[in-house]
Amino acid sequence: MGSLFSKQVERRKNIKAEKKTLCDLNENCGETYPGSDYRPADRKNWMAGLGVDKVHINKIVWPGTHDSATNKIGIPFITRPFAQCQSLSVYQQLIKGTRVLDIRVNENRRVCHGILTTYGIDVVIGDIKKFLSETQSEVIILEIRTEFGHQDPPEFEKYLEEQLGEYLIHQDEHVFGKTIAELLPKRIICVWKPNKSPRPQSGSPFWNAGHLKDNWIDTDLPSTKFDSNLKHLSEQPPASSRKFFYRVENTVTPQPDNPIVCVKPVTNRIHGYARLFIAQCFTKGCADRLQIFSTDFIDEDFVDACVGLTQARVEGAC
Repeated sequence: MGSLFSKQVERRKNIKAEKKTLCDLNENCGETYPGSDYRPADRKNWMAGLGVDKVHINKIVWPGTHDSATNKIGIPFITRPFAQCQSLSVYQQLIKGTRVLDIRVNENRRVCHGILTTYGIDVVIGDIKKFLSETQSEVIILEIRTEFGHQDPPEFEKYLEEQLGEYLIHQDEHVFGKTIAELLPKRIICVWKPNKSPRPQSGSPFWNAGHLKDNWIDTDLPSTKFDSNLKHLSEQPPASSRKFFYRVENTVTPQPDNPIVCVKPVTNRIHGYARLFIAQCFTKGCADRLQIFSTDFIDEDFVDACVGLTQARVEGAC
């Protein structure tokens, strides 16, 4: 018992020290970078606001959400705090400016996070279609994966094509160099990551796991995650030359050996440092590699941080 207590005391010291590290870095280095003062007039239509004939897919800094469809997961006040990563519906996230969705499903076509489940995938599809019907030029990256430990939903590709076929941008590596205007009226890059089913091939309505990569670091230590994100990002090719999307997640996650296991207080250790991260990308010389930037509990400032850098790239300011 004594060793366990000592371990927890040491962990609290480490967390406190790492939070101070980020706070001090923010005070000393700031959050200024090309486009940091830009605010889109209409977040619902921010891509259109930048000019669809000017915005190339590989110049976009895509604001994304981690575990996007968990706003109603589990039982309120009981299991929900342990798995909820977003408080907004998928539709509300898209209205706010989110353009990358991370959806996990089980064999019954229900959205899940680990062992906890929520509404069916139909709810997500309905929210996406509603958003697309209300906008004309916004492009979405929709990542759908079979959650670890679950079986692939039967005939899932067929279902997705039936529901979203008119919007799907087919797998083609030339897409990365195209403008939004060149892709319209197609609006969705759908990355399907099954556990056992064959992966989508070139020409398919769906993109495969090789087209959306990341280096997930499972930690609740904010400075450790921040530094790891920078390190892994710096090892990637520039976004302008690669033929896949690369994601950085501005999140930290609860650990089973720590008393604090609810998502929100843990992820808040890093949540407010998104702009600092972008500024540090410029300091470290890897800003040209930043592409998908995701977070828990997305807010307007996070969206604006990504859109501002996108605007600067489109205007040639960086």
